[in-house]
Amino acid sequence: MEQPQAAIVASEAGAGDDTDVYRIRPLELGDISKGFCELLAQLFPSTPLTEDAFRNRFAELARLGADHLVLVAEDTTTGRLAAAGAVLVERKFIRRCGTVGHVEDVVVDAAARGRGLGERVVRRLVEHAKGRGCYKVILNCTQELTGFYAKCGFVEKNVQMGLYF
Repeated sequence: MEQPQAAIVASEAGAGDDTDVYRIRPLELGDISKGFCELLAQLFPSTPLTEDAFRNRFAELARLGADHLVLVAEDTTTGRLAAAGAVLVERKFIRRCGTVGHVEDVVVDAAARGRGLGERVVRRLVEHAKGRGCYKVILNCTQELTGFYAKCGFVEKNVQMGLYF
């Protein structure tokens, strides 16, 4: 996503050593051809997006500016995407018109798991939310992923309920 660069280009400190082949960056229009949809399908199987649908949604999200950030981890040796995640900034009335970050759609390609990519993406999303003034960052996950998110600094809180259509 094309976002104000000052808000999203966080330090790569802790991102790995000089031999690290993964670059974490905002989603770009060309990422549809780098495996973005296939990556998301590892979270939830669905029919692939057409290029027009991808472009339209990309433009829609870009209009939200820094309140919606999608990050990807690109393998610089292959050009393929190995991980992705998003954070949405919700503007509230509570807490003196505070803001809350919602982490969504975090996925690491099955072939790239175990390399710390998911944690790096989540930490960058959290940094972005903090930089936007969020007083908290929340997410929903399966019970099996609570250990992963605990490594990222999250604690189990409350109960999630859903109504699906």
